Amino acid sequence: MAATPVINRRINDRRLYIVTAILIPIIVVLGFARTYYLKGFFATPPIPTPLVHLHGLVMSAWVILFITQVSLVATRRTKTHQRLGVLGSVLAALIFVVGILTGIYAAARGATPGPPALQFLAIPIGDMLVFGVLVSLALYFRRKLDIHKRLMLLAAVNLLTPAIARIPVHFIEVGGPLAFFGLTDLCLIACVAFDTIKHRRLHPAFLFGLLFVIVSQPLRIWIAGTDAWLKIATALVGLVK
Repeated sequence: MAATPVINRRINDRRLYIVTAILIPIIVVLGFARTYYLKGFFATPPIPTPLVHLHGLVMSAWVILFITQVSLVATRRTKTHQRLGVLGSVLAALIFVVGILTGIYAAARGATPGPPALQFLAIPIGDMLVFGVLVSLALYFRRKLDIHKRLMLLAAVNLLTPAIARIPVHFIEVGGPLAFFGLTDLCLIACVAFDTIKHRRLHPAFLFGLLFVIVSQPLRIWIAGTDAWLKIATALVGLVK
């Protein structure tokens, strides 16, 4: 009888990750349905390069892998979860490289939304840098489950920003960074708040990870308007023209 509360606590501890694994693909499909997943039903411009297809493929693979990993932990198949972690590290590296290249090619075509393309390039590159740092730290702390799983959750939710920015809702379409960063932050804060209330403490991985993501957002916007960034962005775009 004494063991029962412990088992229930472990099962309940996974609820946040299961709910997140359900909501992430819903948000991704809502954001990219018109331009990618259900493109045939909408009169949207053609996908310009094979690189964009590759980007969509690796990002979709990451979402599927995240759902799979959460499911494996929930069903206590930790050995399989650990083996797939090797694939996850390779896929994360591919996402980082392809994501940056896709952003550069989009800026070269002037295809990015919002402010001038060279300035906006700071947003997707920043997304990839934040993702890379969070995943790298999660892999470093892979033997400390409490840190690892929280950092991976932050990394996965952080990647929702491009999908959120493309959800066809008026206030998002006209709101710019304030809208899509703000909604991403609300998702992150909801995850952290749920975990904090449940465990009656704010976990350091969530505290510093959340601060890192949120602080990076206005920092990217500020950097995007500097002459130094415009020179860097011009050089990056020049490499693919």
